[in-house]
Amino acid sequence: MRELPRTDPKDATVLADYARRNSDRLSWCKPSDEMLTHLRILNGRDTDLAADATRIANRLRDALLAVSPALERTVGSRLTTNRGLRETLTRWGNPTELKTAGRTRIRRVLAKYSTPRTTSKLVAAIWDALDAQTVIVAAETVWADTVRELAADLDSICERRKLLAEDIEAVFMAHPLGKVISTMCGFGPRTGARTLAEIGDPHRFDNASRLASYAGLVPIDWQSGSKTITRKPRGGNHRLKNALFTAAFVATRHDPCARAYYQQKRNQGKRHNAAVICVARKRCNIILTMLKTRTPYQQHHQQKNIKKTAPTHLK
Repeated sequence: MRELPRTDPKDATVLADYARRNSDRLSWCKPSDEMLTHLRILNGRDTDLAADATRIANRLRDALLAVSPALERTVGSRLTTNRGLRETLTRWGNPTELKTAGRTRIRRVLAKYSTPRTTSKLVAAIWDALDAQTVIVAAETVWADTVRELAADLDSICERRKLLAEDIEAVFMAHPLGKVISTMCGFGPRTGARTLAEIGDPHRFDNASRLASYAGLVPIDWQSGSKTITRKPRGGNHRLKNALFTAAFVATRHDPCARAYYQQKRNQGKRHNAAVICVARKRCNIILTMLKTRTPYQQHHQQKNIKKTAPTHLK
């Protein structure tokens, strides 16, 4: 079989020539500081644990659905947020065992991690689901072992994520820019740490349009002859895009300025996700200026001072 000629030198020549002719369009990489590298490592680990938690939670819900659909409807959506439910299923893995345990023992377990009012509602909801179960499925004992094992695995991962979140918050708030970006609505420790780690040095972006393009928030115009179609971008930094989208989604509910801009886009006929992306793109102007000038976000800043200092609200 004849070996194909290598084209690496040709590829390098093409890339070098493109860089020479389009130097103003390139974002040059600079050495990252130690804290940003630390954040990237922690963020990657948190992403892996989140994926594991989602997978095991879905498997656990599937097991609960097999033995009691009513019970799965009651507790399924709360498995990753309520540790009391996970511990309850770790001890009693099927409807028969839960009924044998009784209300008092279940209440005692749930009360360790929930308020009295929440505990009472959960116990009542669980008992209503158990009363709705009229048949005993085959191999209920085997399903109980599966439920207990999955609940224990899910609880372990959720607790590891909780400890990791504390480490992320400590590193994030110790960074000078972390204290700046955390003043903007929508950026908690996890979202802010991911945004800061993916942006890196803000001065490598000449303007907010470069940052938005890097994040994959700018639509792409596709042309064929006289026909032009605007398409959703598929490239960009997906981790940064997800973080900015999440922060914008939260801001549309709690930030009046972001909410007004979101509603404006909705009135123009855009769907929910498209409107949230518009908010995220608009907030890139504010974020980049905040990071470059190290100016905290001030929602009630006067309009006349926006051009002199960091942008503070959406126009």
